[in-house]
Amino acid sequence: MFLDNKKIGLFGGSFDPAHLGHVNFSFEAAKHFNLDQVIWLISPGNPLKPKAPEPIVSRVTGAKNIISSPKIIISSVEAEKGLRYSWETLDFFFHNYPKTKFVWLMGSDNLAQFHLWKNWRWIIESCPIGVLARPNSRQTGLNSKAARIYKNYRIPANAGRCLPYSTSPVWCFANMPLMNISSSDIRKK
Repeated sequence: MFLDNKKIGLFGGSFDPAHLGHVNFSFEAAKHFNLDQVIWLISPGNPLKPKAPEPIVSRVTGAKNIISSPKIIISSVEAEKGLRYSWETLDFFFHNYPKTKFVWLMGSDNLAQFHLWKNWRWIIESCPIGVLARPNSRQTGLNSKAARIYKNYRIPANAGRCLPYSTSPVWCFANMPLMNISSSDIRKK
């Protein structure tokens, strides 16, 4: 991956399975937060979920089958490097790509439970965070513990394009056209 001197969004998740909602989220994030590319960090597993996802090879293949764009990079770096937590992944990228401006991306559903993540304060204090609205979780995200603690570090949505150049802690919440689709709903079918 050639990432030097770029503005890169890091979008972690199980992608079990990847779907058009992930694609829409990525393009909206690139637009709102002025990103050159978005990396889908397909995780080996989510420590906060009791059930293991499908094998990573099938999830990576599924992701590559739904999107082929130079704007989106599909990555299994967490499995390849033995990274279990998001903070470890960020630390890996910071050390290996020091000339790159990173923005951690998440939906408002993840913001709602961000305070449960391992070293979540380190994440927000080390990397700008771009949050996009998700169905049924806009208000729970905005009223979350992390949002309340870091309320003074939130920049307005119309300043989101400055996020890659901002000094942490900083976060931005933006609305986007919502798609009522989720991986868990797809798995139920």
